[in-house]
Parts: sequence; C-alpha cells; structure tokens
Amino acid sequence: MEKQMNEEENIKEVKMLEAQINHLRAEVAVLQHQQQEMHKDMTFLFRGQMQDALSYTCGQRHAGDREKVMSKLKEEVEELEGDLKQQAQMNGISLNSCTIKTLQSSGSKMVQQVSVSGHCSELVFQVEFELSEVKEGQRSERTVSNLNVVMDTSGLQNLSSFLSGVEESRDLLTFFRTLRTFSDRCEERYRTFQHFQEKYPAIVSLPGGCRSEVMTLGHPELPSCVLFVYWSVDVSTDGKVTPNINLLPKIPEQALQLFPSLAQSDTTEAFQSLLRILGPEAALESVIGAVSLSQDT
Repeated sequence: MEKQMNEEENIKEVKMLEAQINHLRAEVAVLQHQQQEMHKDMTFLFRGQMQDALSYTCGQRHAGDREKVMSKLKEEVEELEGDLKQQAQMNGISLNSCTIKTLQSSGSKMVQQVSVSGHCSELVFQVEFELSEVKEGQRSERTVSNLNVVMDTSGLQNLSSFLSGVEESRDLLTFFRTLRTFSDRCEERYRTFQHFQEKYPAIVSLPGGCRSEVMTLGHPELPSCVLFVYWSVDVSTDGKVTPNINLLPKIPEQALQLFPSLAQSDTTEAFQSLLRILGPEAALESVIGAVSLSQDT
C-alpha cells in the first residue's frame, strides 16, 4: 500500500515537472519570436556588411568572421555617417532619433509604428505614424495612418492649422517640404533683422529679439515717432509659405495735423511699392536710410 502511494506521488511530481517544462518551452518560443522580430526591425533597412554585422551580434554568424565583419562595419558606419551629414545639409532637416516597432507581421502584410524626432534650423519636431506594407505578388503598397505631429507652436500660430491638415491628410512629404520652406523664410527674416540692428544700432530696435516678427525704427530725438516693421511668415492649410511684410507708423496726432501726408495708408502703400520694386532687404534699407538721414539733419 505504501509503495503504491509513493508511486502515485512520483507520477504527480513528474507531471508537474513536465507542465513546468512545457511552460518554460512556451516562454522560450515567445522570446525567440520577439528576438526575431527585433532583428527584422534592426536590419530591414540595412544591406551588405552592416546586415552581416548585425547578424553576427544577434548570434546568427560564427565567431570566426568577427574581425572581418567588425572592420568592415566600422567602414560602413563611417560611410553612413557621411551620407547622413550630406543629406542633412541638402534638405536642411537633421534627425535625432528613429525608432521602429513591428505591430503586425504576416506573410503578406506588415504594420510598423515609426517615431522620428529631429529639427529643422530652430524648429524641433517629433513625428509618429503607422506604416502598413501589403505585398501582392511582386508588388508592394505602403500606406501611412495615425499620423501625429508634435511641435512647439507657441508664437507660430500660422503653423497650427497647417499641422492639423497634415495629420488629417497623412501627407508626410508636404509636411517636411513646408517645414523646410517655412524655416528658410524665418531664417531670412532673422538674418535681415540682425544685419540692420548691427548696422544701424541707433535706429533699429528688436523688442522681441532677432527671431521675432517685429522691428522698430525710431529717431533718437523724436521718440514719439516710431515705424513698426511687421514681418510674418504665413502658411496655408495646403502648405503654401508666404512672407508678409508691412510698415506701420506711430505718429502723434499733432504731427498728422501738420503733415497729412504722413497718414498710415499713404506710408503703407508707399512701402508696398518699394517692396515690389526693390525686394525686402533693399526696401527696408531705404526706409532705415531715410530715418538715419533725418537724424543727421
């Protein structure tokens, strides 16, 4: 009787051990699958020596190839860094990070979550989206969904409606193209304001700094007479970037009574004519020069 009880206990213990082993095997299988998916995410954009090196580090190649693979990996990394630097110089957009996570993978369809962060001049951005690729025979089709763009638009109200439209249309190309153009126009304004402030420090003032939209022109002996230059960069919902420059005077009422020709409408129209003929920098140079001459007299 005692022998039978011991045998039953042994059988139960063996079954428990077998269940634990099967559970561990299932966990190992899940971990191996996750490793394979991570390896796919790491290597799907790489070819040649870079892919060989990643395969080696993931244990898919023998240690005998280590020195050869690592030396060529260094060479390929240097080439990639050079290409990335050249590409950033050409398109004006520098990427700080890019992460890719596979959400779904089957024989004909793959869905990946992509997160990219970077900057274009002073504009910092983060873009997240899902990229779906469906294969049909030799053809494959990629679509973007769930696009989310994160930017600090404080002081850049013109960008808010554009970003909302981009998220709705999921048009990444338009986003990056418009971001580059908008950044270039802002840089032109920055350089122009900085140039005139350094050249005419007694005339030109920048209350909000060189990157603001406002530049003031004033005569030191006539502090109540000030010209305001408003230089905004407008962005339409479809991505069209348009600089908008206006000159508005702040003139005392008594001066307007004595000199009716100084009326705001006349000043604005005259400046717009200068803009059309000379362009922004030369038109502003003419206005600043006139104020400077009045100071000398």
